[in-house]
Amino acid sequence: MELSKYYYIYCPKDIKSRYHLLVFDRQNQPFLPLTDFYHDYKGRISESSALSYIQNLLPFFTWLDLYSKYQGETVHWNDKPDAIRVAIEDYLMGEMSCKIIEKDSFRFVNRTHKSPNTVNRFLSSLKSFYKSMKRLKQYGHPSPLIDAHSVVHEYKNHTEGVRIGKPRMPDIAGTEDLIPHRRLTESYFKLINEEWEPEIIDDPHLPYQVYQAGKKVKWSLREMVIARILFESGARASEVIEVTIGDYRRRKSFQELKTFTKGSHRRRVKFLRFSKDTVKLLIRYINTERKKLDILHRSFDNLPDEAPLFLTEAGLPFTYPAWYYHWSKAMKSSGLKINPHKARHWFVTTRLREIYNVSTTENEVAQRRAQLIKYMKWKQEDTIKTYEHHFDEEKHREVHDNMLDNMKEKEKEYLQQKKKKRKKPKVALAHKNVPIEIDEDIQGLLKF
Repeated sequence: MELSKYYYIYCPKDIKSRYHLLVFDRQNQPFLPLTDFYHDYKGRISESSALSYIQNLLPFFTWLDLYSKYQGETVHWNDKPDAIRVAIEDYLMGEMSCKIIEKDSFRFVNRTHKSPNTVNRFLSSLKSFYKSMKRLKQYGHPSPLIDAHSVVHEYKNHTEGVRIGKPRMPDIAGTEDLIPHRRLTESYFKLINEEWEPEIIDDPHLPYQVYQAGKKVKWSLREMVIARILFESGARASEVIEVTIGDYRRRKSFQELKTFTKGSHRRRVKFLRFSKDTVKLLIRYINTERKKLDILHRSFDNLPDEAPLFLTEAGLPFTYPAWYYHWSKAMKSSGLKINPHKARHWFVTTRLREIYNVSTTENEVAQRRAQLIKYMKWKQEDTIKTYEHHFDEEKHREVHDNMLDNMKEKEKEYLQQKKKKRKKPKVALAHKNVPIEIDEDIQGLLKF
């Protein structure tokens, strides 16, 4: 029998509630700490990111109820920091296969080959949860995810000067050692060598696997269009789902639409481009499925610019959580472990491959590379280096294989030449029983 778990559901449309989403515990009772956390962060970050935090925390809260122990007692989320930290350590080691290295005031967390790639996201989600609970005055202790000693040490470095017992002089005085500008790592659990790296998705058939998975669960035109735009444009899901009719109209080409990006505060600062086939499906969706859901049954030409491009079955603006339900259902049905963001990684990998294939000079590679960075709206150009490293390694393998093939051919040539040298040359000798004819003039000379 499957154990009950923490879970969430969206508030039914016919029920009035200040909660858009409700989290329930193992006894099917509303669990307000996670519910309040979601709504607190939904106003601070994107709705999809807030939902991701909840999804990362639900397994931990289920485990906390079932298996956590501290001094013989089950650990609760609002216990003292020491108890919470012990529980998190146990969870990281037992459920996430991490190795923990103890330090005086914090813990190093080292992932193993068995660890999921969500360790960092889990710790970030948990840290955000306790920040929220402190802000909402629902947790009465210091955050268990903060290394208080690091905070105090950093404060002393910024306040104590070279003069004993006196405050630090301002930097302009020139009497104090400069403090290196760095971001304070105040986490109690610190991941070792855990720098974010984009995934290299180099399977040319990945989009078509996703489309087939969607057809299997009978995706509507809406879901299929969104999936195609994700793979063809390299966009984040929210950048596609939450656009308007005007965002689509304002571009010169029907193959493009304007959208926002991460950190642009909903300002339309980038554009997405997709195929002509997807354009046909999009227009068909707007004039058929969407028209039926629209309260006034308007077609594309009659819709106002502010109207959402995608609608729910209730005629409301489509949202990331509502779309993700359809995506998740298709992936589970086909046994695919593909989150939506992998479409973005696949796009970048595929675009770089095309850049290397069509460019004939290093200048062309650099120019097209810069165009891709500008299109993706990356703030840091270093983001592309991981992808390029993949192609550098691939190019090395190709060149190395050619070298090995040449070595194999040279080895064959050498062995053949050596074999020829060992054979003795054949000399034609006259048989003793065979008569030899000699010219008469020469015979005459031989008699003398």
